[in-house]
Formats: sequence, C-alpha cells, structure tokens
Amino acid sequence: MKQIPTTQAVGQVLCHDLTQIIPGEFKGARFRKGHVVTEADIPVLLSMGKEHLYVWELEPGMLHEDEAALRLARLCQGPGMRRSEAREGKIELRAEFDGLFRVDTARLNAVNRIDELMIATRRGNTAVKAGDKLCGTRVIPLVIREEKLAAAEAAAGERPLLELLPYKLKSAAVVTTGAELANGLISDQFTPVLIRKLAAFGISVVHHSLPGDEPETVRSAIETARASGADLILCTGGMSVDPDDNTPGAIKATGARIVSYGAPVLPGAMLLLGYYDDGTPVLGLPGCVMYAKATVFDKLLPRIAAGVELSKQDFVQMGEGGLCLGCAECRYPICPFG
Repeated sequence: MKQIPTTQAVGQVLCHDLTQIIPGEFKGARFRKGHVVTEADIPVLLSMGKEHLYVWELEPGMLHEDEAALRLARLCQGPGMRRSEAREGKIELRAEFDGLFRVDTARLNAVNRIDELMIATRRGNTAVKAGDKLCGTRVIPLVIREEKLAAAEAAAGERPLLELLPYKLKSAAVVTTGAELANGLISDQFTPVLIRKLAAFGISVVHHSLPGDEPETVRSAIETARASGADLILCTGGMSVDPDDNTPGAIKATGARIVSYGAPVLPGAMLLLGYYDDGTPVLGLPGCVMYAKATVFDKLLPRIAAGVELSKQDFVQMGEGGLCLGCAECRYPICPFG
C-alpha cells in the first residue's frame, strides 16, 4: 500500500475502514476497506480530516475484489437468475422464478480448488422460490492476480455452473389400488395428500381411478390413465413384496421402462420409477408417502416436475443423506434429508 493526497485518490482502493463521527447523529465506518474512491467522495473525506489516504498499489495483472467477484458471478449465472451489486467483494445470485435449482458439482469443485477465491451455492436438485438466494461469490484477499480468475474461467468452461429450470409438467393421473378402497370399505386418504403435494409444483390431478388389486384390472387402469393425456402417472398402494401387491408388475406390463424399483432412501425404499416411450414418467408410490411428511417422493418431485429424466445413477447417489432422522419437529426441506 502507499500514502497519497486525498485529492489525488479518485479511482484508488482504500486499504482500511474510515470512521466518520457526527456528534449526536452518526458514528461508524463511512467508507469500507476496498472502497474505490470517487470524485464525490473527496469533499466528504476532506471534511473527515483525511488529507492523505492509504490505498492499494494495483500492479499490472491485479484485480480489485469487486471486479473479481463479478467475473466469478458470471461463471455461475444462467437464465432466470438475478445478480446483486458487488459489496465488499461479494456478489449473490437469486432466483427470478420458482423452479428446480441444479449445480454442476464437478466443475464447481474445479473452480473452488483454486486458491484465494470461492463460490458457495445452496444444495443442487432442490426446489426454489422466486427471490431465493442461489449462490454467493467472492475472492478472499482485497486484490487478486488476474491469472487466478483466468484459471477459474478455464475450469468452469463455457456453460454456467448453475441452472434454474421452470416446472414443465402440468397434469397428473392417479391410480389408487386396493380392494378395500374399490369396495368402499375405507376412504381414500392417499389421493388428497398427492393433490396437495403436486399443487405446490403447479400440477393438477386430471384423472383418478380405484381399480382394486387384480393385476389385469390395475394394468388396464394405468393404460386408461395414460390415455387421459396426463403428463405424469402416479400409482399408489401395492408396492411392497407381499404376494397380493401387484402394482410393480402391472406398471411393467403396460410397457414402461423401469429405471429403478427401490431407492436407498428411508422413508420410501419401495418406490418405483419408470418412463414410457414418449417420456411420460410413471411412479409406484409406497404407503409412507401418505403419512410421512417427507419421503423419497418429495426428494424426486422437483426434478420430475421440471421434466428432468432420472437415471439409475441418480438413485444410487441418493443414499448419502437419504435417511430421514425423524425429528420431533419436522423442518423439511431445511434439514440433512432435504
């Protein structure tokens, strides 16, 4: 750093906070470390008794923290994200609409391996609301070598590190299996839960049937559900390994390509996910979805609603963090399970 006359400080970067005291009105940092001095600041600084200032000597190839943070934010920002102004070397991105937030983890890690800079995001593959904070970027020192930013840009590549996808699916068909329901012996408690969960993602239930338990009847009901034109088909009940639990077989008999029957998630291990040739997803939902506040279905639904096709590997990766801790007061999704 160097000392220069205040009148010559326009465009220079302050090395430390400068305190202003106005008796009875204000006492605090009037200018923060890292502030770039403007023409309008000069009279204020002089009125504070600052005839000389300590400023950084910006050598060729060095960047101020605000400029560096902006370049990091540009690596992250995709469509649907709003960027904040730089403040003390930090910039935040927020969502402009409700949707599915995704992170390219491998490329984010490659950037964060570079010393003296950082990008922190919220967890990927999660639902966000308009206005939610998505990430923050900053550099650690007040000034940083430009070559480090160039390395970060090379590690990130040409595509944004972050992605915000709008929800695409609009309609669902529900096939509620169970002879006790078809015969009217008990009331359907499952479908109202699904209607509520789907509505949070803008999906309406447009078709509902109660076919009982017989494999052929369930298969026929699923095919009728497909014919309704719904974007998503949900089958409830009959998902365990008991001899009369026929839903998985019926789903397969309709021609669905099964991605996974079973998930390393509790509650919800017996979930089934498949797809038809036109891309329509079909799920077999275990009974826990009806009574547990957070299950594997809640973890998958944001991606399904956004039209993201899941693979077996997506299920494999759900094992870490896939155990709900059953807290006395559930705060999902603000928890390890979420």
